[in-house]
Amino acid sequence: MQRIPEGRSGAVAGDGGKRQPVLIQHGILVDGMSWLLNPADQNLPLLLADQGFDVWMGNTRGTRFSRRHKYLNPSQRAFWNWTWDELVSYDLPAMFDHIHGLTGQKIHYLGHSLGTLIGFASFSEKGMVDQVRSAAMLSPVAYLSHMTTVIGDIAAKSFLAEATAILGWPEFNPKSGKGQGIEKIQLWKQWFQHKTLRASDTTGIQHIGDPTRPSTFFSYGGLDSLADVKDVEFLLDQFKYHDIDKMNVQFVKDYAHADFIMGVTAKDVVYNHVATFFKRQS
Repeated sequence: MQRIPEGRSGAVAGDGGKRQPVLIQHGILVDGMSWLLNPADQNLPLLLADQGFDVWMGNTRGTRFSRRHKYLNPSQRAFWNWTWDELVSYDLPAMFDHIHGLTGQKIHYLGHSLGTLIGFASFSEKGMVDQVRSAAMLSPVAYLSHMTTVIGDIAAKSFLAEATAILGWPEFNPKSGKGQGIEKIQLWKQWFQHKTLRASDTTGIQHIGDPTRPSTFFSYGGLDSLADVKDVEFLLDQFKYHDIDKMNVQFVKDYAHADFIMGVTAKDVVYNHVATFFKRQS
């Protein structure tokens, strides 16, 4: 993880001037630095830091900041012998434990794409939902029945994990010459093949949807071909018993999947709403 412990203005927010932690979790094929692609006055982490939050950016295993292992290295196939289940059961809980251990506070969580998926599933494990102060989900993906992106369909139909094993590739790198035109990696095999969360994973959604659980903010786009509008609306229907005062939904009709992390209007359209939402939960 990377941490931005204070903003440029030195402002504080929350209990007695103590900065409240926010964990931001990225989507597929990027890492935590993707949140910083926009200028400093327009990207989400620095916006939150400037408004008094203690900002943490997670990095999924296998990305450039999370490639160390006790005895394996990325050139070995065994290094990649994992799926997003491990992100749910081990990685995200470890991030929460580390942040909570240092700050002693409940955590605001924000996920984009894959970050929403592992958030939903993780919140049902090890009492993690009790460490969550609130959750903001951008381009939430839990169901993919109406996914239209060519990327996803290729991955679902070609069984990429098996293909890479047969070809002897320990790591699929979309920037390399190997497999040009195929833009997915191994951890998505299970999800894309089934195009839904397994039944055991939907408990995370049920926990968040429980009226006694933390407030949740959703933002999704009308042009998103991965988090399709129909799939997101089906997901939102799972929250129909959620306390209306704890349910916040934003629909941006002209936003696609990546606009939520690098859109030139993201600060005004989405991020300011996220910051306001987190402050209301403080």
